[in-house]
Amino acid sequence: MRDDEVRRRRYAAQGLAERSDAGTVEVAGRLAGLQAQDTAAMRLAVRARTRHVTAEGVRADCAEPGRLARTWLMRGTLHLVPATDVRWMVSLFGPRNVAAGKGRRAQLGLDDRTCEKAMAKLPGILAGRALSRAEVVTALGLGLTGQAPAHLMAYAAGMGLICRGPDLAKDEPGYVLLDEWAPKTAPPSDPLAELARRYAAAYGPATAEDFAAWSGLPITTVRDAFRATTPGDAEGTGLRLLGAYDTYLLGYRDRSLILDPAYAHRIQAGGGVLHPAVVVDGRVVGRWKRTAGRVQVEAFDDTLHNRHLELAAEEADVDRFLAH
Repeated sequence: MRDDEVRRRRYAAQGLAERSDAGTVEVAGRLAGLQAQDTAAMRLAVRARTRHVTAEGVRADCAEPGRLARTWLMRGTLHLVPATDVRWMVSLFGPRNVAAGKGRRAQLGLDDRTCEKAMAKLPGILAGRALSRAEVVTALGLGLTGQAPAHLMAYAAGMGLICRGPDLAKDEPGYVLLDEWAPKTAPPSDPLAELARRYAAAYGPATAEDFAAWSGLPITTVRDAFRATTPGDAEGTGLRLLGAYDTYLLGYRDRSLILDPAYAHRIQAGGGVLHPAVVVDGRVVGRWKRTAGRVQVEAFDDTLHNRHLELAAEEADVDRFLAH
């Protein structure tokens, strides 16, 4: 398969070639989760794939129990997923993430005994409400400082006790009890196979190695599950302004097919930062930012010279999305 064909198929699979009438829950489910460590970028990921959703609409969806949940999943990073999926996804990733963080927790004074004390107190602290991390730490009374509170929240989420629910004032994360936030639904008979199916549908054409890199699971664990899936064959074109950390750039072991290595440093700024990207027909051709209420684009080559109308339409849609 030619490189341009692979790019266009991936672009279509991601829902970027043709926006749908779906809402936030449907987009998060179809993509097997949206990267969510940056709240504004997470909302922009929904915009790029839908027609009518607004930033305030995404915020409202995240504030309603039983619709969406944020927790630490693939690669140990925060993701937004449908509330009906969060439990089986935590069953896949929670134990692994908890084990991976044990050494760092020990460095921060979060030994097993301290974590157990916190787990015993959290249900009473969060019962029936959402609290900020600072409020939770104060209520725990364990004298946690520095990075310890953040790692404790991730531990509690990995243990299936809490998740992130609504965004509080100024988008401060709100933490809730998972049992109060997400419905108890029957999990897939094979959670790993279900994850592989969704990945293949939303990221294909891709390989088992790509699936391993995206999920953070060992290739020996995912290879057989991925072989049972079939990638889509639709191709797509068009221009999109993608937010930072968009799933399109995080789904593969090697992103050079969609991001020319010559420009990679202008998107991958180091320290895990991925800048907002301008994508045409599945290829990253620039980056953008919004300053003083206006979109500013930095082109990497001459691709955008003949795409003025499409670019203007995307800029206008970003304004529409953020205005409501």
